[in-house]
Parts: sequence; structure tokens; C-alpha cells
Amino acid sequence: MNTVAILLSAFVLSFVALLVFIWSQRTGLFDRSSKGAEVIFAPGEVGRTEEPAAAQSAQASLQGAIDTAGAGRATRADANELAERARADASAAPLVFFMFSCAIAWLLVASAAGLTASIKLHEPDWLVQQAWLTFGRIRTIHLNAVAYGWAPMAGLGIAMFVIPRLLKTPLMGARFAFVGAVFWNAALIAGLGSIAAGINDGLEWLEIPWQIGILFAAGGALIGLPLVFTLVNRRVEHLYVSVWYMACALFWLPVLFVVAKMPGLHQGVQQAAMNWWFGHNVLGLFYTPLALASVYYFLPKVIGRPIQSYNLSLLGFWGLAFFYGQVGGHHLIGGPVPGRMVTLSTVESMMMIVPVAALTVNQYQTLQGRLSALRWSPTLRFIGVGGLMYTASSVQGSLEALRSMNAVTHFTHYTVAHAHLGLYGFVSFVFFGAMYFVMPRITAREWPYPCLIAAHFWLVSGGFTLYFVSLTTAGWLQGLAMLDAARPFMDSVAVTLPYLKGRSLGGAFMVLGHLVFAMHFMALALGFGPQRDKPALFRQLLHKEAVA
Repeated sequence: MNTVAILLSAFVLSFVALLVFIWSQRTGLFDRSSKGAEVIFAPGEVGRTEEPAAAQSAQASLQGAIDTAGAGRATRADANELAERARADASAAPLVFFMFSCAIAWLLVASAAGLTASIKLHEPDWLVQQAWLTFGRIRTIHLNAVAYGWAPMAGLGIAMFVIPRLLKTPLMGARFAFVGAVFWNAALIAGLGSIAAGINDGLEWLEIPWQIGILFAAGGALIGLPLVFTLVNRRVEHLYVSVWYMACALFWLPVLFVVAKMPGLHQGVQQAAMNWWFGHNVLGLFYTPLALASVYYFLPKVIGRPIQSYNLSLLGFWGLAFFYGQVGGHHLIGGPVPGRMVTLSTVESMMMIVPVAALTVNQYQTLQGRLSALRWSPTLRFIGVGGLMYTASSVQGSLEALRSMNAVTHFTHYTVAHAHLGLYGFVSFVFFGAMYFVMPRITAREWPYPCLIAAHFWLVSGGFTLYFVSLTTAGWLQGLAMLDAARPFMDSVAVTLPYLKGRSLGGAFMVLGHLVFAMHFMALALGFGPQRDKPALFRQLLHKEAVA
């Protein structure tokens, strides 16, 4: 198929999509009364806020803000369903706590390695006495600690908490996931050790040797078993959209990983194509679905209002599933790959605007008139910003796929900034917010120091803003310098130095925010702090059940 045929097919597909959109308007696709969006609430619970991360005074203010918005006051929620939800939370609590603890440990490892690598870009002679501290190794350690440590442990821990709630069934087979998580973390320790020793497979995102990858595959399979068991034994007929996202993320990951790590399966140019097929898809088909599932669950739960359009959320899911599979090819523009492959990737990258718009419109309309809730809800603050960053990173990625823009940004710091906008600005912010919601539910304790939640938010958001702006500016200037044949290559290096220092400063604020988060997590887990004896909703429900 030639380029003209590909573009013509894309035009026809876009035209058909437009007709479907018009039809959806006429048939009530955006009908706010969709019952499918209400399944996350117990009968009588709509209109009642739920924000375990906030102090009691802030919870009252949050409820007042929602009542003022005119959503209508909640009636008495069904006590039996609330008790079932508490039992579902309790069934997953030890496993979720273990996964969150691992996630935070890897977040600190990745933060230290990332800041070290950042400083080395403008101070190359710093910490060069040990081979494992050289830029090539420490930067790779940072990437793998994030990609296989922080993000999957946090995302899967959230899934283990949310799935039993949505299926109204206690988590079944949690012991398999415990063993799987142990295997997974053991594999990551071995993998980072091999990278530090200079032993790796030489492919970005796939540096850990395939022999260790076998342990990842075994651990991932065991982690997925409880979710399958719980799904099979569910007590609900309707599967909320978050279940779709989380279930498919657990299906897509093993396909991606096994195909990418199969030894001897890919060679030469095919291997390069596979590398970016995996690198892009692990973000878009694993981390992104877990984060989107969290947005669609926690955002309406916090404000006590179903999402504006349930059918629009399903459109976003199928749009992601249909359009994302080949977008990684735009990283090979200019490489020795077939032109049709790059063109298809460019077209699919632009079509990704469809599912992105679906989430953006849904999030905005759900929060419309209720933006004041961001002031009182730590969970909503992180998740709301994360949702905005999903829109920004996706639109930026679509534009980067255009050959005219790619000519400037490719092989520069601009691409690195874009990658962090997606995996940190979107995914990590959403995971932070979800963890703030989940922890009081699984420990039966309130967060002891609400001021530390605010400190965490402002440190990471302010630090990341400085990080992203500095690196984006550096990349754009770097690209323009490399395209100017009259300028020596070193000009493209020198022009970035002030901005690389800004990147390190922003990264230092982010690391400080992570330390605050980790210390607060430990204080909650160990029962330190002035609010440790105040009952969370989880404890109240169990107490009522025991009395009854």
C-alpha cells in the first residue's frame, strides 16, 4: 500500500468517525443520565463526597462546595453495599500496601539516579570514579527503576484496590499476586544490578537481559491471576469502564513484553522498529490505561457525581485501543524503514486526538461548576492536573509525529521532556492522587500531616514545570542549531547548558517532593502523627458491621 492509499484511508476513516459523532449527538451519546456511570456508587450515595486524604474540616468544605454546585444532597446510602465495599477493601489491603511500599522504594531509587544523570549533563566530571555511576549506566538505571519499579507497582496496586470495589467481590487469590510481586521485584533488583555491571541487551526500555525477563514474565502472570479470579466471580453484571482499562492493560503488557524480549526473534532494522513499538506501547497500552482507569474511578468518587458521559468514556477506550498500536513508528522518521510505516504512524498519532478529546471533554464537563473542589481535595488536585497533562502530552505527541516538527525535535532534549510529560506529568500525578485516596482505606488511619500533602503537590508540580520548560526550550534550540549547517556541532551542546541546569534544579525540587511523600507514607503506616487515632471511614464501617 502506497502513501496516497494510506492517507486516503485515513481520510475515509475520519469522515466515517465524523458521521458517527453526529449520530451520537442525535441518539444521546452525551446523555448525562447514563446509568452505566452510576455503578461505582451505592444506592443513595450520589451527591456524597468521598475524600479520605483530606482532614475532617476540608472534607466538610468539600461537601459544602459540591452541595453549592447544585448536585442535590445524597440520601442515606445502602449500608449493606458499604459493608461489602469495606470487605473488598480489607481483602486487598495487605497486597496493596506491599505493592505501594515497593513502588515508593523504587521511586526514591529512580529519583536519585535521575537527578545524578541530570547533573552529569552539565557537570560531566562529577562522580566518575565508579563505572556504574557513569551517565550511560545511571541514566539507564533511572529509566528501568521507573518503568519496571515505580509505575507498575503503583499502578497494579491501585488496580488491586479498585477491581474488587467495582466487581463488588473480595479479591480472590491474593497470595498469587504476593508471590508474583516478590518475583517481579527480585527480577528488577537483578536487572538493575546487571545494568550497573555493564551487562544489558542494548535496547532502550529493554535493557534488562532476557534471562532476567523470564522472571518478570512469571511474576506478571502471577500478579494477574487474582484479577482474573475476581472477574470470573464478580457479583455485578455491568463492567464499569475502569475495569475495561485495567483488564486490557494486564492483557496488553504480556503481549508486548514477550514479543519484544523473545531472544533472536528480531534482527537489524526490524529490531529497531520493534524497539519503538514496545517503548511507545508500554506507555500507551499499559501505564496509560491504568492511569485513565484511576481517573474515571477516583474523580467521580471524590465529588460524588457520575462522569458526564459514560458512552464517551467507552469511545475513549476503543479509540485508544484502535489508534495507539503503531504510533511508535514516528520515532523512526528518517531511518531505513518503509515510508508507509512512518506515514501510518503519523496518521495514527494524529487520530489519537479522538480518545484524548473524549477524556478531556468528559473530565471538564464532569467538573464543570465544581472546580472549587480542587481546593479541598488532595486526590482531585493530583488527578485533575494529571488529566490535563494527559491532554497536553498527547497533543504534543501528535504534533511531534509531523515530519516538519520532527525534523527539529528528533534526537534532542525536546523528546525527553515530552516523555516525562506523559509518564510523570500524567501517569505519576494520577498515581500520587490515587495513592492518597487508597492508603487511609487500607490502613484505617488518616494521613497525619495534611500540610505535607500540599508540600508534596507544590514541590513536584513546581519542580516539574521548571524541568519541563527548561528541557523543552533546550531541545528546541538544540534542534535548530543542529539544522544550521553553518554552525559547529558544539554550538548545539553549548546552547543547552543553562537550560540543563534549570532541569537539574527542577529535578531537585521533584526529588524533595518524593522524599516528603515517602516520609509521610511511613508516618501513616507506622501510626505517627497527631491524627493517627482518628477513625477513617474504613474503620467506622467495620465497627458498625461488628456491632450489627
